[in-house]
Amino acid sequence: MTKQMTDAYIVAATRTPIGKSGRGVFRNTRPDDLLVAALQGAMAQVPTLDPKAIEDAIIGCAMPEGEQGLNVARIAALLAGLPNSVGGVTVNRFCASGLTALQMAADRIRVGEADVMIAGGCESMSMVPMTGNKPSFNPSVFFKDENVGIAYGMGMTAEKVAQQWKVSREDQDAFALASHQKALAAIAAGEFADEITPVEVVDRSPDLSGGGVIEKRRTVSIDEGPRADTSLEGLGKLKAVFAAKGSVTAGNSSQTSDGAGALIVASEAACKRFDLKPLARFVSFASRGVPPEIMGIGPIEAIPAALRYAGLKQDDMGWIELNEAFAAQALAVLNALQIDRSRVNPMGGAIALGHPLGATGAIRAATVVHALHRKNLKYGMITMCVGTGQGAAGIIERI
Repeated sequence: MTKQMTDAYIVAATRTPIGKSGRGVFRNTRPDDLLVAALQGAMAQVPTLDPKAIEDAIIGCAMPEGEQGLNVARIAALLAGLPNSVGGVTVNRFCASGLTALQMAADRIRVGEADVMIAGGCESMSMVPMTGNKPSFNPSVFFKDENVGIAYGMGMTAEKVAQQWKVSREDQDAFALASHQKALAAIAAGEFADEITPVEVVDRSPDLSGGGVIEKRRTVSIDEGPRADTSLEGLGKLKAVFAAKGSVTAGNSSQTSDGAGALIVASEAACKRFDLKPLARFVSFASRGVPPEIMGIGPIEAIPAALRYAGLKQDDMGWIELNEAFAAQALAVLNALQIDRSRVNPMGGAIALGHPLGATGAIRAATVVHALHRKNLKYGMITMCVGTGQGAAGIIERI
């Protein structure tokens, strides 16, 4: 007997602010605690929902080890106060982990196996480095030419994309400047307020006179990355960091970051039962593989597939969050698909706002959900390239 597919609706969407890794506001905040804040923020948006109705929490994390290991999805769900009956699974598609978590949660509902699901992502690049604490590549990666692209650093892949798609250093720097300018304007206008759950940070230091510990508490409510002093002149002075005569710099690359995001997805039956207001419908998702050495072009393959599954055209997308892993790859995608740039990252992207790897897909999904309502737009897309050569794209519809 064939079951009829049902729709999956996003009924809550939020994220933490994004902090700079290393010396930023969340340098001493555990990623599971950031995820707890996001989960609690999402639950606060649906006060009529019985938490016992939630069947599972699917959480993306690109480096699920150390402070974000041990199945961070289940641990954070428990720490957030959700019932023991709520399961948890951590998934990894590197930069698209959070978006994949949303797709998996929606699919469980669409095939009739669940009525309420949590999706999200978390990453602390302050506590867990880019390649993890103990990277160990298969030797075939280094000794077989057909596999060597797997071992390329992300910056080198961006250099190869810049060369192959003829993206100039000047265009990359101009794109980076625009990212900061748009992000700063959006912060000043309060456009991120609806999607952000503020996080209380506790800073502890020794009390040398009294022998105790001094605690200072502060609330973080805005993204830390955007820089008002960014200029074309300043960006132009930065040296290429991945190739001697390259064009990819720290200034036109995404920032390493800390953050988390969470969304609650429900069936139509659950929306009626718990009086939940759907914010958006999850429409489609696609992932595609590309050569690892030019991983940044992944969205060129994933975007048309997601549109085809949805029965939509590129021009139907009113808002597109294209993750700015590097200006070079973002521009290659924009140019190759001839995307209307006015619809892409209207509030800045990862170059300014930061890119906490496995959390970014969930974070940017929250951005799209709220932006569609604020701007009265119908369809939005989240898309990103993925390390080792993948692209992913998801489409949602405002309700």
